[in-house]
Amino acid sequence: MIYLSSFKLSGRQICDPNIYPYSVFRGKYIDPFVFTPITVFYGNNGSGKSTLLNIIANKLGLKGKERATSNSYGITDYCDAFSSECSYSLGEDESGREIRYLPKNSRYIKSEDILYEVKKIQQRQVLSEGMLSDCVKSGMTKKDAEKYLKSKEGSDQMEYIMFAQEKYSNGETSLQYFDEFLQPGALYLLDEPEVSLSPANQVALAEEINKMARLLECQFIIATHSPFMLGTLNAKIYNIDSKEYDITRWTDLENVRYFYNFFKKNEKEFE
Repeated sequence: MIYLSSFKLSGRQICDPNIYPYSVFRGKYIDPFVFTPITVFYGNNGSGKSTLLNIIANKLGLKGKERATSNSYGITDYCDAFSSECSYSLGEDESGREIRYLPKNSRYIKSEDILYEVKKIQQRQVLSEGMLSDCVKSGMTKKDAEKYLKSKEGSDQMEYIMFAQEKYSNGETSLQYFDEFLQPGALYLLDEPEVSLSPANQVALAEEINKMARLLECQFIIATHSPFMLGTLNAKIYNIDSKEYDITRWTDLENVRYFYNFFKKNEKEFE
C-alpha cells in the first residue's frame, strides 16, 4: 500500500549557510522522493537522514514528530519555514482515487523512543516480579499481592520505584515494542529501528516489516545504515550520502562494503 506517494524538499537557498535545516540539504540536487511500500534512507552519521524523516513527519503531522528549532537568534522560525516550503502527494486507494487522509495510527518512531519504551517495559516486568515476591514475603497471599499491584496504590508505588531506577540494558525487548506499536494499515517512519537489536533480531524485524508491507497494507520509510536491515528489506534505497540522493543497490553502499571488506580481509580466521 502506498499512502505517501512522493515528497519534495524545499529548494530555497538562503544567504547564511549555517541555518538549520537549510544547511543539511545545501548543495544537494534534490528531485522529489518517490516512495514504494518500503523505502530506505541510507546514510552515515550526520548525513541528515533523521532530519529528513522528522521534516516529513512534521509536514504530515504524524504522531511522534519532534519540534525542531533552528540555530538562529532572529525572529524567523526557519524550521517551520522549511517545512512549509516542502510539498508531498498521497497515494491512491484500491479504486484509483487519491487518498485524502493518512491512517490515524500512522506514526514516526525515533531511535530514542525505542530505547525509552524498552526501558519502561523492562523496568515494569522486573519490578512487578520483585514487588510480587516482596508482598508474598511480607505475609500476603499471592492472589492478594496481585490484587494490590493492580490497585491505584500498588500502581503508584511501582511508578515511583520505576522513576528512581537506573537504566536497564536493552535487547530483545525492542521487538516487544515493535509488536505493540506496528499495527496493520498505516504509514510508519522509522529512525534506525535496529538500535539495541542483535544482527539476528535486526533480520527478524526486517522480515516482519517485509510481511507487513506485503500482506497488511503498511508502508514504511526507514532511516538506517545497518547492513542486516539493508540486505533483508525489500526496499527502494536512497543514498543520502550522495549529492543527488541516488537510488542505490544495498551491496554498493559504503557501510555495507566496509563490512564486506573487513570480513574478507579476515576470512582465514573463520576457517
